[in-house]
Amino acid sequence: MFAVFKNARKMACGAALAISALALAACEPVALNSGPTINPSKPVKVALLVPRGSTQTGDSVLAQSLENAARMAIGDLNGVEVDLRVYDTAGTPEVAATAADQAIKDGAGIILGPLYAEAANAAGLVAAQKGVNVLAFSNNTAIAGGNVFILGSTFDNTARRLTRYSAQQGKPNVLVVAGDNAAGAAGREAVNRAVAGSSARVTGAVSYELSQQGVINAIPTIRDAANSGGADAVFMTATTAGALPLLTQLLPEAGVSPENFQYIGLTRWDIPPQTLELPGVQGAWFALPDPSQSGKFRERYTATYGAGPHPIGGLAYDGIAAIGALAQQGKSDALTAAALTQGAGFQGTGGIFRLRADGTNERGLAVATIEDRKVVVIDPAPKSFAGAGF
Repeated sequence: MFAVFKNARKMACGAALAISALALAACEPVALNSGPTINPSKPVKVALLVPRGSTQTGDSVLAQSLENAARMAIGDLNGVEVDLRVYDTAGTPEVAATAADQAIKDGAGIILGPLYAEAANAAGLVAAQKGVNVLAFSNNTAIAGGNVFILGSTFDNTARRLTRYSAQQGKPNVLVVAGDNAAGAAGREAVNRAVAGSSARVTGAVSYELSQQGVINAIPTIRDAANSGGADAVFMTATTAGALPLLTQLLPEAGVSPENFQYIGLTRWDIPPQTLELPGVQGAWFALPDPSQSGKFRERYTATYGAGPHPIGGLAYDGIAAIGALAQQGKSDALTAAALTQGAGFQGTGGIFRLRADGTNERGLAVATIEDRKVVVIDPAPKSFAGAGF
């Protein structure tokens, strides 16, 4: 789901030329009143684009989870009818573009999905020519903007939450440790942007090669940077499936221990649950959606469908919840960009969220730590955006 583009807007436009002769128009800014006019007295036509038919393992399960969550959300709407039509994308840009075109011909007033960044970009380019907005499941900020809004949790949102919390706790000086791949670079840049908007500061940045030896080789450099730069915290972009276990084992041995430096994670350190057993992650900080809200969603989904949702399946619920909340107001401009980006935001499966005019999103996240191999929330997720520090 996460793919990084350099010179994102230019690349998006260039790549799209192979898909649509009108690609450049889709990369132009879209007015806030863009979007179709709807008849509030009739069902809202929503197209759901899912990666069914993809050759990638797990996409069929994810596609079904997205559809299930969307239908659950429709059932929860009060006084709003949604005509949901599902289109398969096979996880590819070409099929996604065709699906978006067909959905609009079928009368869709808004498109929910698709998942992958390239597919979402392709669907957005097609939809832009018809003035239709797209709520993509991607977390890639490179494709956000114009008529494309991303619903996936972003590095920027997490970095803002954690850097501000760290500064509030008297630990404003952050050393960034990131892998030398695209995701690591994107994470590092997100922390830099977050720090620029807070009282925190970056004392330095160290990258490591994505291999066991690469991590081992980087440990002395991280140690020296932490000690010489006056860092209070070490902000890591590593995932639990990547370098995190090795980093949290070797750094304490090198003297960069959790007792002297606050460990902060840009990714979820509670997934998979086995991560909680690692000695080095005890006391670390990371961000996660409102646990009470996400827990309620998982319980209801499991009771309804007999198994738990995919970790990102709830994004489809969020999209329908936002569309329903706007349609419930009975206004013909409910699906315009201005309506979608209203400041109060919406209630989703993980708490509050809102869409920004630049196509990205803000989510009300909780800050958690790990104590005795258990997740403990130390700063609850905000319940509204008023005064939430976003």
